[in-house]
Amino acid sequence: MSRPPIPPFDATTATQKVRMAEDAWNSRQPDTVALAYTPGSQWRNRAEIFSGRPAIVDFLIRKWRRELDYRLIKELWAFDGTRIAVRFAYEYRNAGGDWFRAYGNENWDFAPDGLMRHRIASINDIAIAGDQRLMHWPQGPRPAEHPGLTDLGL
Repeated sequence: MSRPPIPPFDATTATQKVRMAEDAWNSRQPDTVALAYTPGSQWRNRAEIFSGRPAIVDFLIRKWRRELDYRLIKELWAFDGTRIAVRFAYEYRNAGGDWFRAYGNENWDFAPDGLMRHRIASINDIAIAGDQRLMHWPQGPRPAEHPGLTDLGL
């Protein structure tokens, strides 16, 4: 199985890969998202370290059970060969109705088939008021006309 675009990346293909990842994560479908990663993909997400698609699915199920009304925007930061660096922000609320915006960076490394073999994420959350939200669209991919991170001043 391959997952185009495949490395080595140029500006166009790296940007495409980032948007594909954003759209997949905004679907909030763990089994579908996990297919973008190698079967033994290694992850570090905040303080969690794990590997393999079953662990990715378990992680995403837990994540989206506590991060409600999740909306994510990713932006290409840099790329070289098989690697892509991304910055991102996402908004979510907890079960108590409190809103948060998470900011972070991800470092990705891809196998020759275009599947991600390493994902390293560093993330910080801040509490926001509901009227400070910037990510407004129905669940699913961000509409093409919705501003990205830079346009939102993030």
